[in-house]
Amino acid sequence: MTVSSPASLLGAYLPASETYDEFVEPAGGPREHWGPLAEALDRLGHRELIRRSAETVRALEQDGVTYNASSPDGPLRRAWSLDPLPVVIPAHEWTSIEAGVVQRAHVLDLVLTDLYGERRLLADGSIPYELVFDDPMFLRPCHAVRIPGERQLFHLALDLIRDPSGTWTVMSDRAEAPSGAGYAMENRAVISQVFSGIYRRAGVDRLAPYFRTLRSGMQSIAPPGVDEPRIVVLSPGPMSETAFEHAFVAAQLGYPLVEGSDLVVRDGRVWLRTVNHLRPVDVILRRVDSWFCDPLELRPDSELGVAGLVDAARRGAGTVVNPLGSGILENAGLGVLLPTLAKKLLGEDLKLAAAASWWCGDPASRSHVLANLDSLVIRSTARARGGPTRFGPQLTRAERDDLRVAIEARPHRWVGQEIVSGSTAPVLVRDGFVPRRTVFRTFAVASGQSYAVMTGGLTRVAPDDASIAVSNQIGAVSKDTWVLSSEPESLNAFWLAGAPLDHEIEVDPSATLSARAAENLFWLGRYAERAEATTRLLRAANTRRVEFEHSRPGPGVNALRALLVALTRVTATYPGFVGDEAERLLETPELELSGLIVDRTRGGTVANSVQRLLDASEAVRDQLSIDTFLVVGALQRELAELAQSPNAQEDAVQFALGRALQAFLALGGLGAESMVRDPAWRFLDTGRRVERALQVVNLIGAAMGTERDGPTDSLVLESVLTAAESIITYRRRYQSRAHPDTVLDLLVGAADNPRSVRFQLDLLVGHLEELEHASGRAASNALALAKRAVALIESVSSGRLAASDDAGVRHELERFTATLRAELHALADAVDEENFGRLLPHRSVLTPTDTSYRFLMAPGNGGGAANGGGAANGGAR
Repeated sequence: MTVSSPASLLGAYLPASETYDEFVEPAGGPREHWGPLAEALDRLGHRELIRRSAETVRALEQDGVTYNASSPDGPLRRAWSLDPLPVVIPAHEWTSIEAGVVQRAHVLDLVLTDLYGERRLLADGSIPYELVFDDPMFLRPCHAVRIPGERQLFHLALDLIRDPSGTWTVMSDRAEAPSGAGYAMENRAVISQVFSGIYRRAGVDRLAPYFRTLRSGMQSIAPPGVDEPRIVVLSPGPMSETAFEHAFVAAQLGYPLVEGSDLVVRDGRVWLRTVNHLRPVDVILRRVDSWFCDPLELRPDSELGVAGLVDAARRGAGTVVNPLGSGILENAGLGVLLPTLAKKLLGEDLKLAAAASWWCGDPASRSHVLANLDSLVIRSTARARGGPTRFGPQLTRAERDDLRVAIEARPHRWVGQEIVSGSTAPVLVRDGFVPRRTVFRTFAVASGQSYAVMTGGLTRVAPDDASIAVSNQIGAVSKDTWVLSSEPESLNAFWLAGAPLDHEIEVDPSATLSARAAENLFWLGRYAERAEATTRLLRAANTRRVEFEHSRPGPGVNALRALLVALTRVTATYPGFVGDEAERLLETPELELSGLIVDRTRGGTVANSVQRLLDASEAVRDQLSIDTFLVVGALQRELAELAQSPNAQEDAVQFALGRALQAFLALGGLGAESMVRDPAWRFLDTGRRVERALQVVNLIGAAMGTERDGPTDSLVLESVLTAAESIITYRRRYQSRAHPDTVLDLLVGAADNPRSVRFQLDLLVGHLEELEHASGRAASNALALAKRAVALIESVSSGRLAASDDAGVRHELERFTATLRAELHALADAVDEENFGRLLPHRSVLTPTDTSYRFLMAPGNGGGAANGGGAANGGAR
């Protein structure tokens, strides 16, 4: 129910009577533990809450929080959605939840240990063999692979809902690559800012201790004899659903974020490909599904894994957590059996009950399910087999008939489950507050002899009133979850992560920077500088356009035309202003100029460079300041708004270019002021300096290669200086109108001008010397090329370059810029070849003609579209 402008939160919110509501008692009024928060929210009022909601959206945008949903066209980058009202759980209730989660973790750990060990539970019939051996996530090559320590199940997540009485019920276990802990932490960071006063007074348990335990737990499971383990977080890549979280967790823990191509197995152990070196890896926190982790022994067509990883884990030379094959614990049939297994393994009843379920492999249970298809949830036992969950009440008669046939054909592959509606919680909308269905996910990690549970977690609510399912893929909204503290927090709770204070470990930055990350940082610098240079040139050209577009033929119009032609040549957006349609476009340049700003599909445009900049930054999110995404996000929005207004007036375009330029300056400032001067920063700045030098050389060559009449040349040269951000410096230094030789002095050879080619080359020499020293290389070709380019600049005079023949052509300048351009491109290629390396493309060890390949790729055996970036290929759900 929706209400208009409520004066009171309590009086406005009316949940459905048949469900348990997190906020309201059945008799009306807030639940006791909600009382102080409800009063505080009422004091704020509805209008202020709407404003705080907008602050929540802005904070998430500034942090660049995304969830990459699947779509027919591939992964779709989507903003993370967070409702500002938290869900509140009292301390006494949390104690029961925590005990139940720990107990369930113990049972699942014993099951996992047995299934990949002695298999007594299979031998005595406690677990039917077909339930396990028919699940693609039971990985036979991982038999007897053990991780150090008491627990084989390192961490897990549980999805919980309430039944109508308010009793917590387990819906599913997540043990393959459990996601959500990072999003929970991000939600807390945002809500604790938006409601800072309310949060401080509420006495909420913190989430940070969970990450501290996760970090110390990973250090404790290193292979025997390793005292200072090297640990990495393995991700499917920046387009997997939860890519933001992968980078967030890696940054929080202080570990490198890597992809499969960053790792290699040599001599039976795992190594990280850093710049010029292989560094040993001892522990891998994987966010790639097991099936895709090793193309040699698991899924042969995977491009996400590391060939030989299973063998390295088998040898005990590296620890992978959760262990490869842990996805078997997500089998819905095992969930049905878990109460019996708990009694057998622990001698205890489960403290957290599950929704009533029936495994169709049992004849009696199958009969019950078939007789009640219209009122049950029908699930595949194996998550890897795919296919949506079927909600009986929503199926047509024909769909139920098809489902009946499928169940009767392979009954052991199906589970029927009672529909539990779950609780509702208030969600803020424009007109008030509405109840929405919720699912709560909490997390546990092995700690010593037991498990530590995150005190809170991630609550998700349905996107609308009609939704039964609650899933991020269909647009679920998240909520922060507040567990009220029963006692004061210890000081240790405020330490996010780290080694004990008496044993700090200093890590060589070059030992944790993968070659792939270095390459992305290099290109991030290049695309940032390219976008900035293009924006500056567009502004300079647009200024002349505003001044002279409708003037009579003369120097102004000629200068404008020269700048438009230079735009096409500098950006390489041919045919543009030099093609067959050049005369028409020069007369009416509006559409071409607009395209150079907002067309993302066209190489050389501002929008294209920004998109590539974003792609590169997503790949190295763990290396960058959060503020980077604030700047890039704002820039994208600016360009998107401009793209929606193709007929924008000249002043609107100029203002938009000005705001874009501000964003690029902010981005450059972040790199200059927020990054430690380590190899990561050097690769970023090397890319920026290479590109700036190239842009200046291209600008000079395109705009100054021909001498024009005095007034036209003066206007063009002033625009060149403006585009190169050197006009003020020029006026102070020369105090005259622009001349070609002095312009070349300032933009090419001036070692003290931060925009000159010489300045960039001097910095490049310094960067390359430092990188050469760090790598231990005897000689760097890139460094030699940089020094050769410096020598080339020193060998020419500006006067000679500015000289022209009778036709006005500056041949010396053309030869010089062509040579210098070639040297800079060769330098960039040398940086690439010497530092980033190139891997041969993955090749399957099987071919489509092999019987085993056809079996592996069959839909019933985990087959499907591989390496597409979604849940099917390693993205966590």
